[in-house]
Amino acid sequence: MSDLVFGLDTFGDVPVDDAGAPVSHAAAIRQVLDEAVVADQIGVDAIALGEHHRPEYSVSTPETVLAGIATRTERIKLGSGVTVLSSDDPVRVFQRFSTVDALSQGRAEVILGRGSFTESFPLFGYDLSDYDVLFEEKIELFAKLLDEKPVTWSGTTRAPLQDADVFPKTDSGRLQTWVGVGGSPQSVVRTARYGFPLMLAIIGGAPTRFAPYIDLYRRAAEQFGTTAHPVGMHSPGFVADTDEEAREGFWPGYKVMRDRIGKLRGWPPVRREEYDAEIEHGSMYVGSPETVARKIAQAVGDLGVGRFDLIYTVGPQPVGARMRAVELYGTKVIPMVRDILAG
Repeated sequence: MSDLVFGLDTFGDVPVDDAGAPVSHAAAIRQVLDEAVVADQIGVDAIALGEHHRPEYSVSTPETVLAGIATRTERIKLGSGVTVLSSDDPVRVFQRFSTVDALSQGRAEVILGRGSFTESFPLFGYDLSDYDVLFEEKIELFAKLLDEKPVTWSGTTRAPLQDADVFPKTDSGRLQTWVGVGGSPQSVVRTARYGFPLMLAIIGGAPTRFAPYIDLYRRAAEQFGTTAHPVGMHSPGFVADTDEEAREGFWPGYKVMRDRIGKLRGWPPVRREEYDAEIEHGSMYVGSPETVARKIAQAVGDLGVGRFDLIYTVGPQPVGARMRAVELYGTKVIPMVRDILAG
């Protein structure tokens, strides 16, 4: 499993300083940049920045932050996690990411998705009743743009294109593109139809419950005659020097964020027992490097995925603890997982 890819994901959650006060959005963005630089230096393979338009998060334009990271790093892959294509313009998305690809000398990736939050739709003038058709039409256009040839396209969600040539082109001739899926079989089949790699958002419950989606992806790719790429997964977690430090340190910020989102979605407040159970049996990777490594190795082995991304920021975590989590993930967790899977 030496070709297994390990990444870090963040939405640019606004952290707290040493006194427990939230930092500014600007400082939060700079913090992500600093964490990405460290991740690059210690061997993490990829970093993905999610797009959000909420006060708890600082990253609303992943590609802008990625462009900054590109100029300060040398090897780490730079992606979105996800770009909400439904409320964006495929041409502009391609242009922005091909620009990041140029600045990073070919390290850019875009992970397209419909988004689990809906703030971007009213913000940019889109109707949620068009949720499905927006993504279907725009991913069709984006797939054409990836050929980097003049595009002719028409649909109902944007102006038609007639022999439109889009710039800048990438040096490689193909921008690396994934589709992020949270659990919709239709989305899995669509990803296979376009021949895109699949990134599964496994954010709760036993990871093995997603095995049928991976099987569906492979079967659908075979039927469509497309390529079934190695599947990726991303899940939340936190690494500290000891299990207790990780669990106790991660819990307060996690509860704040989980309850805030839960209130919007009609969920009851999360209980500590649920949190502990998710760490023990679900898809949350919280603990010492050895604990986290063993659990990642188990999930990767059970599902047969080719990439694992750790969502290392959930809620208002302390700045220092976040940076320590990045350091431990790169220097200890990743080597341990590789050793376990090679054994």
